[in-house]
Amino acid sequence: MATSAYAATVAGEAAAAAASPSRRVLAGGRPPPPCISFLSKSPSWCASISLPPGPRRAAAAAEERVEEEEPTWVELEPIGSEQQLERALAEAQQLGLPIVLLWMASWCRKCIYLKPKLENLAAECYPRIRFYCVDVNAVPQKLVNRAGVTKMPSIQLWSDSQKQAEVIGGHKSWLVIDDVRRMIDQEE
Repeated sequence: MATSAYAATVAGEAAAAAASPSRRVLAGGRPPPPCISFLSKSPSWCASISLPPGPRRAAAAAEERVEEEEPTWVELEPIGSEQQLERALAEAQQLGLPIVLLWMASWCRKCIYLKPKLENLAAECYPRIRFYCVDVNAVPQKLVNRAGVTKMPSIQLWSDSQKQAEVIGGHKSWLVIDDVRRMIDQEE
């Protein structure tokens, strides 16, 4: 009995939709949801909105980009050997800059999630701090032992060729980034 009542209702809606040609009906006799009807027919109030032409907005956005000139992210420079690490430490010492080293592995999921967030942080700290990335599987174990890396990801702050502070990134990436920010602020 409930089925016949439903069929009668659907048939009645379909007949009403057929009588009204401006109203669309989906399969099963139902009217479309409001968002589909909104997309299919523009309401009259939309015509009264005036937006500035596209090229002007694009030119204004380009001018803003030229003025700021700060990068939105800085790629972490890879270190693949002891010589590269020594060179980076010596260069930083000459310039009087600290460096941040991300010790990671290509198979480590948390390391992979953390790296882009550190690249954004590197852009915020550019040029007063240099950021580097070390894949522990691509460098000699002697280098990993020298840095005292036991867990990954490990983020270390080095100044004057010495490790000053370390953050182990075993928790959520935004918490790790906050810890790294605090570590950098304490150094400066």
